[in-house]
Amino acid sequence: MDTNEAIEAFAALSHPGRIAIFRLLVAAGPDGVPAGRIGKQLGQKQNTTSVNLSVLDRAGLVSGERDGRQVIYRANFAAVGGLVAYLLEDCCGGRTEACTPVAASLAQTSSPRPDQCVE
Repeated sequence: MDTNEAIEAFAALSHPGRIAIFRLLVAAGPDGVPAGRIGKQLGQKQNTTSVNLSVLDRAGLVSGERDGRQVIYRANFAAVGGLVAYLLEDCCGGRTEACTPVAASLAQTSSPRPDQCVE
């Protein structure tokens, strides 16, 4: 991931409605969530949800796949991994002992690892 891609991803996440959608999709894992259910679950209007999904999709953080008459949205775990890797790329200037708390925190998360969510 380059700097411009990271900036676009952070910009996409810098809105309460979009980060709520993103967190919902991360929680749903590889099964994803139908677009209509996303708005209902989060109390967002349909057009607001659609715009928010478009912004997240353009940033590469989510993707939609048509399934009959509905679109199923999923978090792009590879992009999330790339964003985290970008943030930690030069972690601690080579002093790995200083990065241990960050690595431990990431290891303790209950969220699925990107390799667990790839279909």
